[in-house]
Amino acid sequence: MNMSNNSSFKGLGRFVAATLNSYAILFFSQNRVLAVLLLIASFLNPAAGLSGLVCVCASVLLVNALGHYKESIQTGLYSFNSLLLGIGFGTFYHYNIAFWLWLAAACLFTVTLTVVLTAWLGKYGLPVLSLPFIISFWLLLVAANGYEGMGLMQKESSLLNELYTGGDTYISGFLAQLDKLSFGHYPDLFFRSLSSVFFQNSIIAGVIMSIGLFIHSRIGFSLLIIGFITACVFNQLTGMYPEGISHYHLGANFMMVAVAIGGFFLIPSWRSYLWAIVSVPVAFLLVNAFTRILGVHNLPIFSLPFCVLTITLLYFFMLRTNPGRLQLTPIQHYSPEINLYQYLNNQARLQELQYIKLSLPFIGTWTVSQGYDGGITHKDDWGKALDFVVTDEDNQTFKNNGTRPEDFYCYNKPVLACADGVIEDVVNHIEDNPIGHVNTGQNWGNTVVIKHVAGFYTKVSHLKQNSVKLKIGDYVKQGDVVGQCGNSGRSPEPHLHFQAQITPFIGSKTLAYPFAYFVGKQGLHSFETPVQGDELRAVEVSTPMKQAFTWQPGYMAKIVAGSKSETVEVFTDAYNHAYICSKETGATAYFINNGTSFYFTSFYGDHNSLLYYFYLAAYRVVFTADESIIVADTYPLQLRTLQTGIWLHDVVAPFFQFIKRTYKSTAAYRQHEIVLTTTGITEVMGNKRENMQASISISGSVLKDFSINIKGQNTNAQWHTSNIY
Repeated sequence: MNMSNNSSFKGLGRFVAATLNSYAILFFSQNRVLAVLLLIASFLNPAAGLSGLVCVCASVLLVNALGHYKESIQTGLYSFNSLLLGIGFGTFYHYNIAFWLWLAAACLFTVTLTVVLTAWLGKYGLPVLSLPFIISFWLLLVAANGYEGMGLMQKESSLLNELYTGGDTYISGFLAQLDKLSFGHYPDLFFRSLSSVFFQNSIIAGVIMSIGLFIHSRIGFSLLIIGFITACVFNQLTGMYPEGISHYHLGANFMMVAVAIGGFFLIPSWRSYLWAIVSVPVAFLLVNAFTRILGVHNLPIFSLPFCVLTITLLYFFMLRTNPGRLQLTPIQHYSPEINLYQYLNNQARLQELQYIKLSLPFIGTWTVSQGYDGGITHKDDWGKALDFVVTDEDNQTFKNNGTRPEDFYCYNKPVLACADGVIEDVVNHIEDNPIGHVNTGQNWGNTVVIKHVAGFYTKVSHLKQNSVKLKIGDYVKQGDVVGQCGNSGRSPEPHLHFQAQITPFIGSKTLAYPFAYFVGKQGLHSFETPVQGDELRAVEVSTPMKQAFTWQPGYMAKIVAGSKSETVEVFTDAYNHAYICSKETGATAYFINNGTSFYFTSFYGDHNSLLYYFYLAAYRVVFTADESIIVADTYPLQLRTLQTGIWLHDVVAPFFQFIKRTYKSTAAYRQHEIVLTTTGITEVMGNKRENMQASISISGSVLKDFSINIKGQNTNAQWHTSNIY
């Protein structure tokens, strides 16, 4: 019985969420506060509000019952056009039996058309917007004009006249009585225009919607204002509508296209804002043209200019071969701020995903004797290469007199494969040079070329004669010995030459390419290229730490903090991305384990969940217990560890950022356990303040517990592992 009740409760919760999201998605949002305020605003016209709500509920129930894509149902993508249909129907027609019968038929057609168009346009990565509503309402209007109106009784609506003519009109009656309060001509015009998205002409509705939109997104709200101002200025300059622009076209076309282009489908930036401004005059052109074209058929244009312009511009941007800095939103979070902050964070943190993880091709500490474009032999197309030697405390590369290759510290040292691959080419027969002599006829000396993937190779050269025991076609794993450091080829003294390249030849041009992780004098380096004079060594991977964070699909654990507990399990999505999910809260954290480090890439859900606290504490873990190594990273700004000043920051974030949130961690052995200590730091205009301290304990090779303190609030949690791989 309890399980049945829980299932029913969850089902009701999903239904309510999908219903509310159908309102919020009208303004590209999933914000519940905005959704509730939009619902309230729609009921300022009770008949329209009720018919809109009925259509939404019916649509959600229908697509759920038919088993359509759940994510699209939950986000409201399948039902928001039905909402517009219901509101429009209730605005322009009186209630009677025919009203409800035709509303049901039109709603069924709208939701069907929405699902079909969403799938069709989705193949091209394009949104459906309000096209299903427009098509459905056109068909309804055409049908209602014949057969004695199909039994429908049309209301006297100045707004409908406004939709046909594009001019500015005002309504009277109940809503007019509510709109006695005035904020001035242009603020009133702004609020009325915003309310017209719900086919209203109400300052109060516009104020309610504005509050919700500002709470949802400061960037989005600023773009509404920019679209409004641009439209008013353009109309003033051209005199297209001497008596004023239609409230509906201001709200549903000019202001909406500014939000869509400036802050939703594009990552917000000054470039996207510029496109938002430029799109408004184009929308004017479309409004004027479509009004005359459709006027012949006695049809209003509704938000057709917004739909056509937005979809066309999006496809135009998608066809670019070099996007530059005007970026389409890669993952939609339904918030301009989160889209921006997550994009900037991923740009800073996840660039490494475009690289193959290369380890250092040697054991121990070596020194870069010649870096990229070093000027000795690393020149022109062959400039992006590195030479390595071993030095002593006096910075000498040899012992004794250094007259023999054997006197040099690097000579005979093992040379390793820097990544998995197949041996592409081998030269192994060339004699080592006497010290001070070079073999320019066989420039590269003994060499191994490894193919890692199609179009990417690495090469190590100047190896010792006959030290390569591999042959072409052999498979090697990262860390396997491929030869020994020697003094063959153009090498006056023993050293190791390393380069990456895109072709398989021994004399191929070089390619700039970073090493994944190495430790230098300045600490840990992640996906960087060392420079001349750097001393570097590989990260010593701690097996217990690595095993503790090796989470395969099916891994389960229970997190317990006092009376609060959560069961978490690891899954992979359709793109094979790993994530861990809390069964109780639904909180989800995506992560990557690349063998040297574990790090979270994104978090969705409850910011009061235990999983969220662990996400903050274990944001990035490098598998080393070397206490001297400090791991640094950057949190995305949308996390709720600090809210002070973030709304102000949101307004200017597309242009510059003055808030930064960073993460640092160190690990060390403490009484037979490995303890990971982490801190979160917020920097506001150069002023730094710690707002998070955490520690994670690893016993044996499993997570034991963690504690976290956020702004003085402490949480201690035990980590109980259900299964271990």
